[in-house]
Amino acid sequence: MSSWWQGAVIYQVYPRSFRDADGDGVGDLRGLLAGLDHIASLGVDALWLSPIYVSPQADFGYDIADHCAIDPAYGTQADFDALVEAAHARGLKVMLDLVVGHTSVQHPWFIESRARRTGPLADRYIWADPRPDGSPPNNWLSVFGGPAWRWETRRRQYYLHHFLADQPALNLAEPATRDAVGEIMRFWLSRGVDGFRIDALDFMHRDPQLRDNPAAPPKAETPSKLFGMQLHQYDMMGPETPTILRHFRATADAFPDRALLGELSSQPGAHARVARSTGPGLLHMAYTLAPLRGAFDHPIATALVQAAANPEGWACWCFSNHDVVRTATRWAPGQVPDARVTRLLLALLLTLRGSICVYQGEELGLPEAQLPFEALRDPFGIAFWPDFAGRDGSRTPMPWRGAEPHAGFTTGTPWLPVPEAHLPLAIDAQEADPDSALHFTRALLKLRHSHPAMITGDLEPLDLPAPLLGFDRVDAESGARLRCLFNLSGQPAPVPPALLLDAKPLADAILPDPQGTLPAWGVALARVARA
Repeated sequence: MSSWWQGAVIYQVYPRSFRDADGDGVGDLRGLLAGLDHIASLGVDALWLSPIYVSPQADFGYDIADHCAIDPAYGTQADFDALVEAAHARGLKVMLDLVVGHTSVQHPWFIESRARRTGPLADRYIWADPRPDGSPPNNWLSVFGGPAWRWETRRRQYYLHHFLADQPALNLAEPATRDAVGEIMRFWLSRGVDGFRIDALDFMHRDPQLRDNPAAPPKAETPSKLFGMQLHQYDMMGPETPTILRHFRATADAFPDRALLGELSSQPGAHARVARSTGPGLLHMAYTLAPLRGAFDHPIATALVQAAANPEGWACWCFSNHDVVRTATRWAPGQVPDARVTRLLLALLLTLRGSICVYQGEELGLPEAQLPFEALRDPFGIAFWPDFAGRDGSRTPMPWRGAEPHAGFTTGTPWLPVPEAHLPLAIDAQEADPDSALHFTRALLKLRHSHPAMITGDLEPLDLPAPLLGFDRVDAESGARLRCLFNLSGQPAPVPPALLLDAKPLADAILPDPQGTLPAWGVALARVARA
């Protein structure tokens, strides 16, 4: 019998933008509780909450000052306990974001560590002496721009930060630091949390010798994000990463039926790292940011299907999250959202082998919000404007009722504006439209849960000419075979007749027309009696 996380569909909640109950313009736990029935109605298995811990919000919760307390902007511990109870009553598991590769500079650990070079917390972070000329210890760069080192005058040393300077990197190679993280995990697991999504695994360990990264091959034009000008040979994916993961897994295994989901970067070899990071003694499942970067075309989709066919490890797939341009825009032809493309992408995502993450609003087909500079809140986007607009476009508030101010998200002024383009896609409008993306998502999730082949079955790619993409999902126990076909083009495409022999449409799905043609951006899901 499989565990709950195998093949599970996990709904990512960005609490700040989900629903606001107190009218201050920021989503909160009581707002999430009020919107919980929407999540449950989709047919997902779990929800994952982006950080809700005490934070100065320099990076909107990913800079944590207290891992064991709820930030007052989101509510109280009692609100969280009520949410967990209500979610469990609806059959939903609850996962928290475990952000332990770094903390806030306001965390008590850092305040103590920066004060002196001796003491129990002296080695809790990555400290290094300057070079003889006073410059940083090496050439490593921050993802968010500039050197990855900040001078701390109290210690007369530099500290490492892979993101904002307000986010000093923890030294997880130190056993005492790993033990401290274990205490954080036990605090939440004992309160009924069902697992964690572990942030930024590739940045949890780095070269102990702090060697310089080599330069990447030269580009025709200097990029705005200098991070891409290096090969990240030494600042990421260090040799102690498996030791760190095993410690996390041992902590989780002390509690029954818990699960760990890891986030891996989009650096080369990402899919292979999923296999190496998951399995007995390691993470239960992991996803890579590789599918969330760049364009979408037939070669990219084919490579993704081939990766999903890999029987090693357990992958979790996502196409959107709070850090990237929404799929409905990013992967649309010419970045002009098309409802047919949105449906195809949802169908592809929800039929892949592995577990699945669906980001809030993805079930509505929300496009990326186009925000003016003065509306931006993301420090990443503000720093790189106009070449990069940041992450705010995927973080705007959920539209609940299209005719109400701010689409019913808040009675106050929302922390980010609700785009006009999202109003006709509000939940109330889509509930009333049987052909909406919302109803399509529910039908797909019902179909997925109705067939064991979709949950834990193998994935066998089909050899098809472009623009067709296809695979079978096969249940080893029953022999059931489900065929999934996709037309990745804006023109009708003929399907080889042999693929349609003995094919019977699944509920709420279609087969190609009588001439064996799949319509533009069409999807066909069918049960087949033979290969």
